[in-house]
Amino acid sequence: MGGRERASRYALSFTSGTLLAGEAVVVAPIYLQERDWAATRALVKEHNLLQARVSRSSTRTLGALIPRLQVLEDSELQIVANGTSTERGHLMWVAACRLYALIGEFAEEVLRERFLTLAGTLTYEEYDSFYRSKAMWHDELDEVTDHSYQKLRQVLFKMMVEAGLLTKQGHIEPALLSARVAECLNQRTPSDIRFFPTKVA
Repeated sequence: MGGRERASRYALSFTSGTLLAGEAVVVAPIYLQERDWAATRALVKEHNLLQARVSRSSTRTLGALIPRLQVLEDSELQIVANGTSTERGHLMWVAACRLYALIGEFAEEVLRERFLTLAGTLTYEEYDSFYRSKAMWHDELDEVTDHSYQKLRQVLFKMMVEAGLLTKQGHIEPALLSARVAECLNQRTPSDIRFFPTKVA
C-alpha cells in the first residue's frame, strides 16, 4: 500500500474522456512544434484537427487532454507523438495517474498489488472497496452522486482496457513496457512503473 494520504482534495474531473490516446497523437506533435499550449489549443480548434462535429465537443476534449499532456516530459511527449500505439497507451495511462491522484493510487495500491499477488482479475468490487477506504480521509468522495460515482468507475476501467492493462472480462494483463518508456518512467523517484501490472521495479 502506498499509504500516502493527501490533505488536498482529489480531482475527479476525468470523466470527459477516457485514455484520449488517439487525440494525443494529434495534439502532442503540434505542441512539440509550437512549444506553447495556448497556441497548440488554438491551432487544434481553428483547423478542427480532432474532427469534432461541434466546437463545444473539441473544447471539452482539449480541456481534458491538455492537462494530461502537460504532466508528461518532452521525452515522453516525443514517444506519444512518434511511438507505437502500445507505448502511447502506456504513457497516457501514466499521464492520468500523475494528474489524478485517485487514479494513481488505485493503479499502485490495487491494480499493481493484485497483479503482484497473482490475483489475476480486477472487478468493480475492488474499486468499491478502495473508494470506501479513501472516503474515510476525503470528504469530497462522499459528496459524489451515485450517477457520478458509477461514471468515474466506468471511465477508469475503460482507461485500463484501452491502455492494455485489463481485458474487458476483467483479467489483468501484464504490462510489457518498451525500453524507452521504462527509461522515462524511471527518471521519477519513486519510479512511475509503479502504476503498472509488472514485476519490473
